[in-house]
Amino acid sequence: MTTIDTLGVQTEPSPAILLGGPGTAPQHLTLAGTRQQLVGAVTDAGDRWSATIPLLSAHWKSAPMPPRSGRYTLGGAVGGVVDAVELAADLPASQLIEGVTRISFGHDDGSLTVDFAAPLTDRERGRLQQASLEADYRATDYAPIDAVFFESFFGRNASCNPLAIDRSFALQRPDIQRYWSVADASVTVPDGAIALVEGSAEWWRIRGSARLLVVNDWLRKRYRKRKHQTVLQTWHGTMLKKLALSRGRVGLRTTIATILESRRWDILLAQNDYSRRIFRKAYAFLGPVWEVGYPRDDVLLTGDAATVRDRLGIPNDTKVLLYAPTWRDDHPDQVDHLDVAAFARELGPDYVTLIRGHSRTLLPGEDVRATGVIDVTGYPDVSELFLVADALITDYSSVMFDFTVTGKPIFFFTPDLEHYRSTLRGFYFDLLPVAPGPVIADATELARRVRETADVPPEFRERYAAWQARFNPRDDGHAADRVVARLVAEGIVG
Repeated sequence: MTTIDTLGVQTEPSPAILLGGPGTAPQHLTLAGTRQQLVGAVTDAGDRWSATIPLLSAHWKSAPMPPRSGRYTLGGAVGGVVDAVELAADLPASQLIEGVTRISFGHDDGSLTVDFAAPLTDRERGRLQQASLEADYRATDYAPIDAVFFESFFGRNASCNPLAIDRSFALQRPDIQRYWSVADASVTVPDGAIALVEGSAEWWRIRGSARLLVVNDWLRKRYRKRKHQTVLQTWHGTMLKKLALSRGRVGLRTTIATILESRRWDILLAQNDYSRRIFRKAYAFLGPVWEVGYPRDDVLLTGDAATVRDRLGIPNDTKVLLYAPTWRDDHPDQVDHLDVAAFARELGPDYVTLIRGHSRTLLPGEDVRATGVIDVTGYPDVSELFLVADALITDYSSVMFDFTVTGKPIFFFTPDLEHYRSTLRGFYFDLLPVAPGPVIADATELARRVRETADVPPEFRERYAAWQARFNPRDDGHAADRVVARLVAEGIVG
């Protein structure tokens, strides 16, 4: 039993949790969240011990950032055995570390828990405070500013099509200010951009005054359109599986919500003609659809794979497989449908398998930890992972339509194909006769095919070319530039 009789928060010179107690020092202390661990430095003074757990840490060789919001549990080891915590100290009150996080302590079944939340002030946090800020937002007649408000996957990261468009704005029009909506301070935003924590007073103000909003998912009902504003909905993938109004058994409530949401959009991006036609029906969208290719795929032709490989810590002589399945409506927190640990063992030491969960699994899921496996669900931008992957393994995810821009092999691991197709979601077209790679239901067979394949298999090359002609005709590395040029030319910004 580890006894803690001192517990507090340090803000200077760097934010950290300070704790200590009598007796034998723990060999190590960690605060463990679902996809992140904060590691403490333990000092043994003989009859007492102390520890410092920094609240800023680097991921993927980025600058040190605050922890992602959520509940973390303290784990300590004495003699290699994980032990419980006896708390002799009073729990500190909830504390705001400005610009970093809001921290709260708890004690649950012998474990010290720490909750991190977005660094909102007392005036900004809570249901009543947010209702007041939203009321002000809806009532205020904001003066327009020539700025762009970006949001990707509800602020969980800065990625996808909005990130590519941000990069183009930074190069073509550096005079236009760029803001990013972020769920909390753990989200890294592009150089030169300003992060806005969702729900902060400044977030509400810019959301009402920026002339252009670029988003890749729903804005939700908290958005009120102004006459000076344009919403560019980029979405986040060409679709195999049915979405929105195309899905079976869509109720009246969902139908109304979907139509109301699409009415908030002014322009919709489509990667190809196939997507354009589906978006029209699936979202009952009546506005203009710009069929310009996918900005997020520009990096596949212009990016630096060596830099990404170094960031991931992968040696140059190691073959990289990217396993990127979609999420399941009936198992939203499950990512690994392949058993990548066993798959990696079967492939051997010459391979590393990257596992990338869908954005909806980022918060509820847990990282896979195994030899030969790197869980990259928390990596900011999936497009960079395509650069380093020698081959892709997916199932029904939209990544299949992006990865083929690279011309590299793709495998479809689909052990639940019939269930997903007939019961869970349904498809817009039959994948089997047109798939640009083998469709496999057995993991052992998949490993064999991967080992034997260094390029697109000859029997799939004609299909691969037809797939690229249908889905990637405009993915030439300049889609984002075309979007920004058109936004400027039409007077939407600038």
